[in-house]
Amino acid sequence: MMGEYFRVAMLCLLGVLLIVAAVTDLRSRIISNRLNLAVAALAPIWWVASGMAVWPDMAAQLLTAAIVFAIFAGLFSLGWMGGGDVKLLGALALWFPWQGVMSLIILMAVLGGLVTVATVIHHRMTKRLGQPEIPYGVAISLSALWLIWPTIF
Repeated sequence: MMGEYFRVAMLCLLGVLLIVAAVTDLRSRIISNRLNLAVAALAPIWWVASGMAVWPDMAAQLLTAAIVFAIFAGLFSLGWMGGGDVKLLGALALWFPWQGVMSLIILMAVLGGLVTVATVIHHRMTKRLGQPEIPYGVAISLSALWLIWPTIF
């Protein structure tokens, strides 16, 4: 029972970090390296609390995160995503099994489209110059919150 409370507390802490990521990305279009590092550094504690075996469970988490990071780093190199967004996705991939990561990415794409439309409309309505910067961390954070919400409540 105590272990379950600890896992819920870990997810709540992740939730707080995700809210901070969304708010800071919305305000300044930056997700700090410290925040991304905290998300990544807490994942091994989550693994142990969840009873994951080093092999193959933890190894699978690392492989999944490496693949996600590599794919989205490629998108970063094309100018399609921000660096903080890529690091946040890689860090979050440490928390979810690969099926959950796929759900995260699909939900992120849908919410990212909505965030993009809202940002472009706001950019045009306020008659700002240049290309709008999309706060994709909002979509990433909301997607991860959607996935952890049922476990917390």
